[in-house]
Amino acid sequence: MWEAIASNRRKSALLILLMGLVLAVLGAVIGVVLVTRAATGGDVAAGALTGLAAAFLVWIVMWLTAYAGGDGILLAAAGAREIQREDAPMLWNVVEEMTIASGLGKMPRVFLVEDPAPNAFAVGRKPETAAVAVTSGLLQRLTRDELQGVVAHEIGHVRNLDIRFMTYASVMVGSIVMISDVFLRSMFYGGGRRRTSSREGGQAQAVMMLIAVLAAILAPIFAYLLYFACSRRREYLADASAARFTRYPPGLASALEKISGLVGAGVRGQERPSRVLAPMYIINPMKAMGASGPFSTHPPTEKRIAILRGMAGGAGFADYEAAFRKVAGGACIGSRTLAADERVSVREPAAEPESKKAGKEQLREVTDLLSRLGNLLLIPCACGMRIKIPPGFEQTTIGCPRCGRTHEIPTAGAAGTGEGGPGEAAQAKPLRYKRKGGEWESFQCTCGNNVQLSPRFSGTHVRCPKCNATIEVC
Repeated sequence: MWEAIASNRRKSALLILLMGLVLAVLGAVIGVVLVTRAATGGDVAAGALTGLAAAFLVWIVMWLTAYAGGDGILLAAAGAREIQREDAPMLWNVVEEMTIASGLGKMPRVFLVEDPAPNAFAVGRKPETAAVAVTSGLLQRLTRDELQGVVAHEIGHVRNLDIRFMTYASVMVGSIVMISDVFLRSMFYGGGRRRTSSREGGQAQAVMMLIAVLAAILAPIFAYLLYFACSRRREYLADASAARFTRYPPGLASALEKISGLVGAGVRGQERPSRVLAPMYIINPMKAMGASGPFSTHPPTEKRIAILRGMAGGAGFADYEAAFRKVAGGACIGSRTLAADERVSVREPAAEPESKKAGKEQLREVTDLLSRLGNLLLIPCACGMRIKIPPGFEQTTIGCPRCGRTHEIPTAGAAGTGEGGPGEAAQAKPLRYKRKGGEWESFQCTCGNNVQLSPRFSGTHVRCPKCNATIEVC
């Protein structure tokens, strides 16, 4: 599929160059306005060059920031938190499997976004530093085959180097939006009300001001159109990659049906999802953007599902191309890739538990994971309730709100006294916590902070992240 990927890169590079042209024109126009505002008869050419240089400087600063830590910025903007194998074993195993199937040399880092709307995205300047992020809603609602399809799609973006181009494009859009916003705000707060010594000079200044304001309004819109165009073609190629990696196209098709159905029904946890991040999600989380047209970040989901459902004969690139031609028309994958493509048969679906009990267990596991990431202390009650205790809880016991049972708050006590509550006497001696089993456990340090112990913890001591106290675990 290298032909289609290479063609897509060339088109994306052209789109990014067009964004650069928009940035240059915007900077030059604003520079001219600033010169004419400063004094009548100012050097227009010097102003244009100054504005162009300033715009280029903004772009360089933002590009260097993205190059050094753009992945972290995008993940932080989405509220993503990194997780490990013990946090979500099924998700971790799926990412591991798809890394091997795709031939990536290194497994991407895994992140979780607390959001009830099911979705996922990938970021990374290069495959070696890539990360895959999924929402809590995705883990709660998808089966293993569906989750595998979504993860394979995102790893397809990593494999095809889509995430690199999207990161660069997002930097360009961010530069244009920032410059436009600063200029318009300066106009709004009275920076443009200056008198001139001649009527002609005042008219010329007004014309240039009008041109600059229009440029500042239209430039971000045009930049977004180019940015969205960068992402649409990539989705089909990532779907084709996912079908081949998983050898089960119905898994991704079913996941897209669930995700689009819930997003369309208004299941959205983030009130204002980032416009820059929207093209990176497997399905646009911004319902208001629509499903097709110039402002669409993705191709119509119905077409993507129909293509995947139409791959009944196999899971290879040739099968995807045949289904694509039938549904969307035209070509998607290069002829050389198709000529060298090997036959890939569709595997049988994985056995999935269908009981309501299994669904509730999956929901509980994700809820517990979010509680641990929020550093809440979990106390399971015999009635099935899981009591959540925030850090700094000062009581030594708590009653179950469902059945009324009283539970002691597990704490690290002074060594030689068993488990005890917080206090000066306990702090004066070494601390000890007696583990109750091999599952996830949480307890309270004497400083009031909650400490989490994973099933993989096998040490004899742990440090409190807040007060740095050493606690013996036995």
